[in-house]
Parts: sequence; C-alpha cells; structure tokens
Amino acid sequence: MTSPLGRALSLIADVPDYPKPGILFKDITPLLADGEGFSVVIDELARHIKGLSVGIDAIVGIESRGFILGGALAKALGIGFVTVRKPGKLPRDVHRKDYQLEYGFDALEMHKDLLDPKHNVVIVDDVLATGGTALACHELVEYTKAKTIAHVFLLEISFLQGRNLINKTHPEVEIISLLQT
Repeated sequence: MTSPLGRALSLIADVPDYPKPGILFKDITPLLADGEGFSVVIDELARHIKGLSVGIDAIVGIESRGFILGGALAKALGIGFVTVRKPGKLPRDVHRKDYQLEYGFDALEMHKDLLDPKHNVVIVDDVLATGGTALACHELVEYTKAKTIAHVFLLEISFLQGRNLINKTHPEVEIISLLQT
C-alpha cells in the first residue's frame, strides 16, 4: 500500500519537451489541485522545518510556485512569509540579485525592510535544479543579515547538482527535498 506522502508525490506529472525540447518538466499543479495530497505535503514539509535545530521566524518564498508552498507553510507554522519576486513587482525599496540560469540570466528582488539580523529563515521553492535561483535568494537574505537555516523543496532533480552547489557555498545550511529524481 502506498503511503499518503507517496500518493501525493505521485501526482506530480512529467511533461516532456517543455518549455523546450530535451527538458522533462515536473508539473506540480495536479498535486496542488488535490486537497488531500497538498495537505499531506505541507504537513510533511512543516514537520521537517519544526525539526530544525533552531526556531524559524519566517518563510522566504521564491516566485511563483514557492509562494504557494511557502505561504501554506508559513500558515501551518504560524510564522511570517516574505516574498522574493522577479524585478519590478515590489513597490518599495528592494535588494536585487542578478544571477545566471542554465539558459540565460535573471534577477530576484526582496523588500529591504522585512527581515533583520535576528531572523532565522527557511527558503522555499518547488524544485531544486541547478541551484542558481536558490543561491540568488540566499544572497538576498544575506543582504539583510538574517540567517538562512535551510532550503526546502518539494522535489530535487539530482543530476543537475543543485544540492552540491548549495553545499559548496553554504555547507552549514540544511537542504530538505521530499522527492529526488
């Protein structure tokens, strides 16, 4: 018999050749649409976060699917939620980090005044691939002098080595992923 978590994770759909030929896209929308499955995943991620060695003050969610997971986690944990967005989406003073993707360049922004040096945070996104986006977000948190305790992902595409990149740069930070492919 499949566990509730196993059933939930089995809802993630493979979409070949999206967004371009040769890419196997992992579509989490069927999981998000399944109330029981989504709830099981949030509960499991919250359990991992509660098990960290220090208390967490805020969840930092990366646009856009990191918002869905991160907002639900913040609610489940009774803590704050901080958004990290693509450029030009936040209305007040921001920290900005430009970074390289596997297929080009991008940037992320976060309001300057939402975290402070006493905050311990967890960064949340749906997928860990090459690690570039996660590291860019980590640097945004560092600009505020808050401390990233962990990176949390629904799934990790292991062959892209994102975990290794994060570990190389920040060996003290825990990396949690529910599913590794």
